[in-house]
Amino acid sequence: MNFEVFGQKIGRDRLFLIGGPCVIESEEIVFEVAGFLKNICARLKIPFIFKCSYDKANRTSARSYRGPGLEKGLSILARVRDRHQVPILTDVHSPAEVEPVSQVADILQIPAFLARQTDLVVAAGRTGKPVNLKKAQFLSPRDMGQVINKITETGNDRILLTERGAQFGYNNLVVDMRSIGIMADFGYPVVFDATHSVQLPGAQGTSSGGESRFIPALARAAVAAGAHGIFIETHPEPDKALCDGPNSLRLEQAAGLLESLIRIFDVVSGENV
Repeated sequence: MNFEVFGQKIGRDRLFLIGGPCVIESEEIVFEVAGFLKNICARLKIPFIFKCSYDKANRTSARSYRGPGLEKGLSILARVRDRHQVPILTDVHSPAEVEPVSQVADILQIPAFLARQTDLVVAAGRTGKPVNLKKAQFLSPRDMGQVINKITETGNDRILLTERGAQFGYNNLVVDMRSIGIMADFGYPVVFDATHSVQLPGAQGTSSGGESRFIPALARAAVAAGAHGIFIETHPEPDKALCDGPNSLRLEQAAGLLESLIRIFDVVSGENV
């Protein structure tokens, strides 16, 4: 299943990138990251979708930075879209947010924690916009079939499925690479979230930790396992990021990693596995 977004074909026959900082910290950072990633993907001839959140509604602590909020955040994302001519993907957290977000975003994302929220999923589907369904940490890949049905029953079949790890005890995630093949059987492009998969939820007490050094290894394994797209949260200075810094990729590492992922994707595609 392929679909077009902002003049780019997103599907199963060419690796694509969903990337950007976790949350809008400033216009300067989102403009920098969007431009940097767009240039890399243009050179590598792969589609690029810019991802950033206007609000992180599921932070560990009530005192954690959440972002600029809906109105200001959408205004910034609209300017990123216009300035860099890139499609925008961002999270929606409630049915009330879906309509205003759909006026700016090219792809709506259902956060993993909210994958079972029927009203939210259905509202996103009814916009007709592509929807990225992140597999919840507590769901099996086969369970995503019911989430898919909630979208397709609205008449919308422009769907991405994203693997982001499964809860493994407390403060830890693991990735079962079989999940990629299982979700691919539904017929939609499967994305691997290489950065949230190395997250250690709540491990720092008032915030989540992460093991960013494992991002390249898991990303390569996922593409070898058949992932069609890669999701990477990246930041110029992860140590200073206001959200998810411990599991973000340093921006300067993106080009080398993507080059290796394209080579793996080409080998796997050539073998028709």
